[in-house]
Amino acid sequence: MQEPARFKSPEYLNVLAAEASEQICRIDPDSIRTMGDGAGRGYPLEVCGLLIGRITPQGWEITSAREVPNLNTERAADRFILDPDAYRAIDRELQGSGTEIVGIYHSHPDCPAKPSPTDLDGAWDGFAYIIVSVYKQEMQDIRCWALSPEGDKFQAVQIENHTSHQSRNP
Repeated sequence: MQEPARFKSPEYLNVLAAEASEQICRIDPDSIRTMGDGAGRGYPLEVCGLLIGRITPQGWEITSAREVPNLNTERAADRFILDPDAYRAIDRELQGSGTEIVGIYHSHPDCPAKPSPTDLDGAWDGFAYIIVSVYKQEMQDIRCWALSPEGDKFQAVQIENHTSHQSRNP
């Protein structure tokens, strides 16, 4: 897959911090499969969803990923609008479970797993942002990002695979 020229433009490069985050994102392998499979099924449109887990002193521990509808009907090939009703329903469902919504994921069809200026405009402090690059219905890459302490750029976050058993023993 060739990276579109816009990802090399100053506008796109300006959303990336020079320094990576010191935090890590530990993801259950089933969650990675869920995101990759959904991105493949939704191709060539963007899919989106919620990351469920815990926030720890080291970063994020993702135990599941839940796809939610992309409400963007005008530019679904390169934009997503996460369904707020689905967000609220999942948030209510998780109450008292010991887990919570800790981030958002979405796919980039035929594009790298790098955030865009649009992604930065909608980002929330404290959330993990996973981007799945998908090409011809196959996941090519998966990367995690988080807002810099200043909130003006995305920092790369290291991804580590883990199982539910490992997540109880950080």
